Amino acid sequence: QQIQEDLNKQLLDNLVSFLSRSHSNFQEKTTEWTCRMKFREIPTAALVLGVNVTDHDLTFKGLSDVLQDNITPYVALLEAKDCPGIKNLMQKLMGQLMNCDIDVDSLEDEDCVQVSQSRIRCSMPSLISWYECVTKKTDSETPSKKRNSSSRHWRSPPVVVIFKDMESFTTKVLQDFIVISSQHIHELPLVLVFGIATSPMIIHRLLPHSVSSLLCIELFQSLSCKEHLSTIIDKLLLTSQFPFKLGEKVLQVLINIFLYHDFSVQNFIKGFQLCVLEHFYSEPLSVLCCHLEDLKGRVFALSHDQCDNIRRLPSFRRYVEKQESGKQIQLLTNDSFLKEETEKLLEDLHVYHENYVSILRCLHVFTSSLPKYPLGKQIRELHCACLENQVWETEEYESSLQLARMLNKTDLVTMLQQCVEILMSSSGKEFDKTVEKLKEFLTQFQNLEAEASQERDASVSSQNELQKKTDLYHLQKTLLEWKESRRSKKLTKFEMLRFEVVDYIDRLVRKYLVPADSRTLHEIVYFNAAAVLRGHLNAAPRTALHTALNNPHWYLKNQALKCDGGSISNKAPDICIVYKLHLECGRLINLVDWLEAFSTVVMAAEEPNADAASSDQVDDIIHARFIRAVSELELLGFIKPSKQKTDHVARLTWGGC
Repeated sequence: QQIQEDLNKQLLDNLVSFLSRSHSNFQEKTTEWTCRMKFREIPTAALVLGVNVTDHDLTFKGLSDVLQDNITPYVALLEAKDCPGIKNLMQKLMGQLMNCDIDVDSLEDEDCVQVSQSRIRCSMPSLISWYECVTKKTDSETPSKKRNSSSRHWRSPPVVVIFKDMESFTTKVLQDFIVISSQHIHELPLVLVFGIATSPMIIHRLLPHSVSSLLCIELFQSLSCKEHLSTIIDKLLLTSQFPFKLGEKVLQVLINIFLYHDFSVQNFIKGFQLCVLEHFYSEPLSVLCCHLEDLKGRVFALSHDQCDNIRRLPSFRRYVEKQESGKQIQLLTNDSFLKEETEKLLEDLHVYHENYVSILRCLHVFTSSLPKYPLGKQIRELHCACLENQVWETEEYESSLQLARMLNKTDLVTMLQQCVEILMSSSGKEFDKTVEKLKEFLTQFQNLEAEASQERDASVSSQNELQKKTDLYHLQKTLLEWKESRRSKKLTKFEMLRFEVVDYIDRLVRKYLVPADSRTLHEIVYFNAAAVLRGHLNAAPRTALHTALNNPHWYLKNQALKCDGGSISNKAPDICIVYKLHLECGRLINLVDWLEAFSTVVMAAEEPNADAASSDQVDDIIHARFIRAVSELELLGFIKPSKQKTDHVARLTWGGC
């Protein structure tokens, strides 16, 4: 939440500034406001938020809170589903401004709202009268109260109306509201905010020129959802502050859902929360996923069963196999020795994370400035590549190194300076020598610049001497020497230094960006159950429907519905019986045969009745139940009417689930 507030701060500050300017013009009755009033223009902020609609509520809530804290207490948030007509819109608007709950359904035939035992007609004149009343009341308050209120709000605060989903509003509702409001703009300081998910051009598509000309529009653009996600991953996952980590496949599942489904940062965070819950619920050793200061106490409080759980971890078993026989026996039999070793290994894992994040950021400084971005532009892409396998063995990494060996001096110096800042701010203790080495490279680049200026002076003097040689023989000799020198050209000092810098960064990558799954006890802090997460987040409606209809006991937990194999219980719901019978049929299903089979199953446990009248009544009831079950099956999309035969239906689904 704090990260998202920080990301939206610039946008909210700009909106507050816009509203303050609009309001001050009304309050001071300046020339600008007079001109605007003459043309009946309404100050309007077009807020482009992007297609991640599920994240908009948080932005609008933050905007509403900021406005109510600093500018005006009169803020109304309107949604299209609550405003099918202008009457409903006015009811919602006045209800929110007057702090009373409005039930639109109960007021469909009325134009009034109930406020403090009195009914107020929902119209613009009523709203203006109410606004004048409350502002006069504020002005007539005692000096102390007035001072407290004025410290937060303006003297004549504006009325801000926020349309959260402008694209969903009907054109007529927007047109009517804007035209009516523009006629009273000299009496009511109204400011509109349009929440836009697509493009600002939607304003001109929804509103004709005669209406849009009544708006004084200013455009505001929020941070893109991809940049938002990258910041969340950078501040939440790529930090040593939080011991819990996501494995490569799990992180890829969350990112794929974000990129290919909804672009929602809120849903990504919910997925992350689900990973946290699943890890601490299902992993017995997650108690050790904690900060270093709490680690020692938790390790030595482990029970014998928990020690055995550590011994079963695949990464720990690989670690034991590499030890000498005496230490292997101690690790497998002595709990106290195991706890001491576990504490050391987990401390090493924490150090690994600190070093990993710092070097990852340094590598990102280099790769993000390369053309074509072989390893991706965002740090999340680089992080996934490093988690997946040894990144230095990939073709993309080799391409990045080749491009880095062609960087100019200015870019290299800038990157080295950024790397020095990253490593100096890191909590890792192993980077003192690395920082010294990088500073040494910077010094060498500075020395090269001084030498280059001297070489330029020398080349100018040699060219002057060449111009003095007018003899054809000496001129040809000099040109041949230049040609030969270019043919057998050696690397310059700058090129050699550039190769040295890139090779040094390569050595850091190979040392510190080792995949996490190669570290001992990584299972304790890394959540890797991608299949479990995918099962929670990726819905499989057909599988769920088949399970519910084929085996209702799975969901209803009723023992009477339990049946073996392909048998059909007559106590199952009608739709389940019809569904299981339809699985036995081919492409076309005869309704008469289907009804007879259904009747046979339903009547299986009932005794035959000799009374003909009651028998006919039972048949009618079974017939009605069958028709209803078939209709439900058609609604779910399993069958459809057939044009080939009127007494048949066509089956639409095939194969098992």
